[in-house]
Amino acid sequence: MAPKGKVGTRGKKQIFEENRETLKFYLRIILGANAIYCLVTLVFFYSSASFWAWLALGFSLAVYGASYHSMSSMARAAFSEDGALMDGGMDLNMEQGMAEHLKDVILLTAIVQVLSCFSLYVWSFWLLAPGRALYLLWVNVLGPWFTADSGTPAPEHNEKRQRRQERRQMKRL
Repeated sequence: MAPKGKVGTRGKKQIFEENRETLKFYLRIILGANAIYCLVTLVFFYSSASFWAWLALGFSLAVYGASYHSMSSMARAAFSEDGALMDGGMDLNMEQGMAEHLKDVILLTAIVQVLSCFSLYVWSFWLLAPGRALYLLWVNVLGPWFTADSGTPAPEHNEKRQRRQERRQMKRL
């Protein structure tokens, strides 16, 4: 059953602590995925590691670095001169925020990177990220813009509708 009353708000300190835990969690995911990939692909199968394996590692490191840096800059807290917390930073656990999309990119990259230990063709699944970005662009920006009404309806249409309603009222009487 849903709680009754006003939805509770979270304070700056709670947001700061949750952001720190979130960043720590995603850093562990990044380090774990890289450790597995490097151990399997670049240590066990070093002799068969191709240029594409190194390129995939470089790509994943770039994606991880950009995403994690963006998340950490969004969560950057502001402290006063005496060390008191003034601002806890942007909430990284907010639904439908930019941080949620960055977390999805980190998770997708980690999953693809670990699965690519078996085959480099798994990297084609990373095309889901630009596909989702194009979908969100269409749904939130382009689609409504293309399908928006002109704003002012044609006056003839309203007059026709009004005459039709008047005729219906006359028939009822």
